[in-house]
Amino acid sequence: MTLVAGVDSSTQSCKVVIRDVDSGAVVRSGRAGHPDGTEVDPAAWWDALQSAIADAGGLDDVAAIGVGGQQHGLVALDAAGHVIRPSLLWNDTRSADAATALTAEVGAEEYARRTGVVPVASFTVSKVRWVADAEPANAARIAAIALPHDWLTWRLRGYGPAENSPLGPILEELITDRSDASGTAYFDPARNEYDRELLSIALRRDATDIVLPRVLGPSEHVLGQNGILVTGGAGDNAAAALGMGAGSGDIGVSIGTSGTVFAVTDVAVADASGTVAGFADAAGGFLPLVATLNAARVLDATASLLGVDHDEFARLALSAAPGSGGLVLQPWFEGERTPNLPDATATLFGMTLGSTSRENLARAAIEGVLCGLADGLDRIRSRGVSVDRILLVGGAAQNEAVARIAAQVFDAPVVVPAPGEYVAMGAAVQAAWGLRGTAPAWPVEITARFEADERPAIRAQYAARLP
Repeated sequence: MTLVAGVDSSTQSCKVVIRDVDSGAVVRSGRAGHPDGTEVDPAAWWDALQSAIADAGGLDDVAAIGVGGQQHGLVALDAAGHVIRPSLLWNDTRSADAATALTAEVGAEEYARRTGVVPVASFTVSKVRWVADAEPANAARIAAIALPHDWLTWRLRGYGPAENSPLGPILEELITDRSDASGTAYFDPARNEYDRELLSIALRRDATDIVLPRVLGPSEHVLGQNGILVTGGAGDNAAAALGMGAGSGDIGVSIGTSGTVFAVTDVAVADASGTVAGFADAAGGFLPLVATLNAARVLDATASLLGVDHDEFARLALSAAPGSGGLVLQPWFEGERTPNLPDATATLFGMTLGSTSRENLARAAIEGVLCGLADGLDRIRSRGVSVDRILLVGGAAQNEAVARIAAQVFDAPVVVPAPGEYVAMGAAVQAAWGLRGTAPAWPVEITARFEADERPAIRAQYAARLP
């Protein structure tokens, strides 16, 4: 049996899955937690990766590995390979003003034309500008810039500071893939080239000498320690698309810490409004994506407020009629990325003596999260993307109320794949692709299907409350 491994180094934890290259079956897996916060010392990720690998039984019998991970985070390295400051994560909104300034300096149309995206607080380029302005001494030390999964892959291959890495700080050995590079906002996924002029503008100095990770194609690989084959890895959403086997006409809707809507296409997308991010995928194509900051934790918070577990929360929500009796939750508890309102707060509308019930509140929370994602899907559709079915994933997708209400909010069939670590499983798909030279066609188990049952009133009353 030939085995491959996939890693998901997410915001909250590190997961490792080891799969049989012929069948795709998960043979074993491991997990370790990450610290909370919007900035994290990458050493914590490295420790968690080691623990998760050990929990999964090690890599001694693994032929190839791919590392997927949270997008956008800034890992700044000095010439000796040391991390200069804790990594600023995607959900650190201190860089919101930096994103606004960069957009004003370059122009939204020009930015979208050159990179497929317009800066928002989460993108790496905005973190670079924030460091340049807030911590100029740190900015002056930057010799290389990596993303979280780039840095982990580099360390996994044996590179890093000389005092704790067998191969030393060879910055030129940093590698990445198109999907994660496209989330920096200084990479053009249509031309597959970094835009160093934009990086220089962000860093406020010439960036031609900054080492950026080499971008590998879907089947390209390098050698790691002990002869293991290492692929370029992927951003979390692109890896999840691989793990779910998403193809043309499939729309991934993920409800986790954040919410995302993404499509798999053959054509690059550029949206000067900044709503749709024209990312690359991990298979040589493109992954137009809309992200929201508020997703599963909105449901967790509402269930906690109601004093119920997730099963009872689902029962309450399904006991209410579509539209929640006019109750509308605008779920911007942590600010919002789409629409781009980093300082927004949540608001509950339509409270009357008749509408204010436990059942309506539970349903309004689900409808609010889903309506925000459906607005994102409309924007993706406006770029010429077709929709055949919704692939609903993430922790909240297994809640029956979420899946059933999704079929009423989206005007397309909803399919729920079996619970799984799809980012890690997608990274393992990439590892198998690198090992064999062709992408594997591993089956994906589907646990539920819901035909489209659109109730336009749900979205109409949500839209009426938008600013």
